[in-house]
Amino acid sequence: MKHALRHMLLRSLLLLTGALSTGACMEYGPQTEEAFDLRGRGLFITCEGNFMWDNASLSYYDPESRRLENTVFLRANGMKLGDVAQSMTLHDGKGYVVVNNSGVIYVIDPDTFRITGLIEEVVSPRQILFVDEQTAYISDLYDPRITVVDPRTNRIRSRIDMNGHRSTEQMVLSGDRVLVNCWSYDNKILAIDTRTERLVDSLTVGWQPNSLVLDRHGKLWTATDGRSGEAPALWRIDAATLEVERRFELPADRPPSRLTLDAANDRLYFIARDVWRMSTQDESLPAEPFLPYAGTLYYGLGIDPDTGEVYVADAIDYVQNGVVYRFTAEGQPVDTLRVGVIPGNFCFKRL
Repeated sequence: MKHALRHMLLRSLLLLTGALSTGACMEYGPQTEEAFDLRGRGLFITCEGNFMWDNASLSYYDPESRRLENTVFLRANGMKLGDVAQSMTLHDGKGYVVVNNSGVIYVIDPDTFRITGLIEEVVSPRQILFVDEQTAYISDLYDPRITVVDPRTNRIRSRIDMNGHRSTEQMVLSGDRVLVNCWSYDNKILAIDTRTERLVDSLTVGWQPNSLVLDRHGKLWTATDGRSGEAPALWRIDAATLEVERRFELPADRPPSRLTLDAANDRLYFIARDVWRMSTQDESLPAEPFLPYAGTLYYGLGIDPDTGEVYVADAIDYVQNGVVYRFTAEGQPVDTLRVGVIPGNFCFKRL
């Protein structure tokens, strides 16, 4: 596995120095470690970096002071984040940074950015979803199984077979089921019974469902890429029955992606070249975009759950450092942030 030696050394250091407790000190690599203590509201931005370049990074932004700190993982821990920072999730006072091609999830203190734990032995992790205090699911690009982890110990408890479907991506919890989309070269939404940890149902949608969210009315939304002879589309699905209620087709050159809900879970945002916004109860697509295309590459999208402000990531050319644009809930520009290479995912730290 890529970076296996580094992870073995890191795990040994964690055990030897007691770094599994918050605030422990890492001594690794030539980078001088910096002490951070950034409490309160904030925003983590995972910057994927380039595949096989080992240049993923993590940025942190304070919306109130407009203070931006780049490469905080490297600066706090004295080591690189790894290869392709896919996503980040906060749970129970801990940050979980999923590094896809490095096959690792770092557990960090969200105020100091220091490593407090490590989840390994996953092939190509994409997202982590917390089912309860004892259970977290990890989706995977190449492994046709969902990995089940106990977040109290960061140890793998089991794996759930996906009946040959790999490239599981985003997950949502709906009652006693976890719903997950299969993205790469697939067209399925799968349902897992959390009580038995078994695959129990599936739904065929369009080609390559790339996003998944659950609104306040119990409706599941996905976005499909489309292909020759099939238009890209938004799909509204009854989460309880997995029956398709509505399919909204888009032009072939504007596939939807990055589905995101506001804090009330009743307004849907997505990227389809422009940034679009609509009510989850609308029966047609909006006529005008929320944020028009500006000759750039909108790549990531996040909605501040406290203020409704909109953050849009611009990957530019996938090589140079990217940009994040901050807008009010009405679409007025507020700030522009220069971050790492290919910013893609936002994780909001709340009070």
